[in-house]
Amino acid sequence: MTTIDPFARFGEVPLFSLTSSVMTDGGPLAAAQYAAGAGGADVSPDLHWSGFPAETRSFALTVFDPDAPTGSGYWHWAVFDIPADVDSLPTGAGVANSVLLPAGAVVMPNEIRQATFIGAAPPRGTGTHRYQFVLHALDVADLGVDPQATPGVLGFNVHFHTLARAVLEATGVAGGAA
Repeated sequence: MTTIDPFARFGEVPLFSLTSSVMTDGGPLAAAQYAAGAGGADVSPDLHWSGFPAETRSFALTVFDPDAPTGSGYWHWAVFDIPADVDSLPTGAGVANSVLLPAGAVVMPNEIRQATFIGAAPPRGTGTHRYQFVLHALDVADLGVDPQATPGVLGFNVHFHTLARAVLEATGVAGGAA
């Protein structure tokens, strides 16, 4: 599958590589990446990136379901101020108060106002959902965003500092972890 940049409509930027050992671009989420209430474990996947610009000062990661039946999608995880010398996150880095995240990284509250990764749980009858893991290479080391703000506020600020972007999109369906 060819990576499609969901933010291209705001101005195209160079793309770099984002991979995981448990999912492929366009493929299904692994069972562990589903929500605990949907038969999964709310475990964030390992992520690895390469090919970003040398000028990168930090990264911001968002995980978003644009197909959630909300009218505004659903934010599963948002992390910013990831240092520029980091090129991966291990499995499980999205737990609350994670020691697996690099020093300085900031986790924002997700849709249920928890500063953690929350797995997929597409409601029955809503079809296949896309889960967009998007990593932005930024031109600033510190975005200066309030950690209690929303991922939407993060996205607004990220827009003005993005040098390049990586996208890994997986899919999920109701009952997919079972």
